[in-house]
Amino acid sequence: MILLRLFFEFAKVGLFAVGGGLATIPFLQDMGTRTGWFTDVELTTMIAVSESTPGPMGVNMATYVGFEILGLPGAVVATLGLIFPSIVVIIIIAGFLQKFRQSKAVDAVFYGLRPASTGLIASAGLSVAVSVFLLVGGTAEHTFALHWPSIALAVAIFLCMQTKKLKKLHPIVFIAAAAVIGAIFQF
Repeated sequence: MILLRLFFEFAKVGLFAVGGGLATIPFLQDMGTRTGWFTDVELTTMIAVSESTPGPMGVNMATYVGFEILGLPGAVVATLGLIFPSIVVIIIIAGFLQKFRQSKAVDAVFYGLRPASTGLIASAGLSVAVSVFLLVGGTAEHTFALHWPSIALAVAIFLCMQTKKLKKLHPIVFIAAAAVIGAIFQF
């Protein structure tokens, strides 16, 4: 029964998260809250792992969650759940797209998806930034504090990326440097 729920939860994410891997983050936050399968802190870890491993971010996160819940069968079912809606939609659209290729209505629908996709990605970016740069908790329910080590690391990496010599480096170098610094200082 859990495999079926895992499939359908990720099928919903795959159906509605238009815009790529970052667009899946708000849906995953909701899923984690509703199911208890992972916390916001674990979601942040999933994002980091998914971004730094080869392959599409959404698929990597689905595989990660599925594996954490039920091992290899869970990973396969969650991944299939995520990609299933895309496969079905692509097959349907491919048949109709040739027929309606010059349609203004089809162009308008695709044009209308852009702001929705942008909003989902912006929401994901903001939620990740909040979880990384703010420490929530304390004596009052809504108390928060800035996580200065993360902010300092982000500013340092950004400044390094702006220098002429370092600007030519591949982004993976900066990701690896941030990972090593984070691991050393445990933040």
